[in-house]
Amino acid sequence: MATQQPPSAGGSSSSSSGELPIPSRNPLPLSASQEAQVREVFNERVRKHCGDDIKAFADCARNRTFSIPFVCRTLSHQMNKCMLAHATQAEHDRAREEWFGKRMERAREREHKERRKMEQERFHREWWGLPERDPEELRREEEKLSRGERIGGGYGRKGGGGGDQDQTKR
Repeated sequence: MATQQPPSAGGSSSSSSGELPIPSRNPLPLSASQEAQVREVFNERVRKHCGDDIKAFADCARNRTFSIPFVCRTLSHQMNKCMLAHATQAEHDRAREEWFGKRMERAREREHKERRKMEQERFHREWWGLPERDPEELRREEEKLSRGERIGGGYGRKGGGGGDQDQTKR
């Protein structure tokens, strides 16, 4: 169907240029765990759209076992139609954009959590009289905290930028 192809960047037709259409507006490659997070956002959005149908089916299926397919068939079909109608590539793109939009929030939470962990470990070592950690190891952890989230094979820059990204090799 021709309606699914995005318009070409230039004024020429896509058939004469020989270009393949881009399947998504967000072509950056993500890691498997990042894709799983995007899928969670996507599934949450679809479930939010179809919440009433899902609740109706769940209410019908409650306290039933073998009779669910027979008694709740219409509600099941209605729920599946709703989910199929909202589980589109456009919705997946919106979920991906939402995930990218919350990157900074996740980075702040991760950094706060890691700093709290380091603080608790320092307190624990001080309380029990354990030796201090290696300063080089602490510096590496601080450097790791200052790096952004890996997206598209590289680290995102924090702040306005300077600094090489070649420091990631070890």
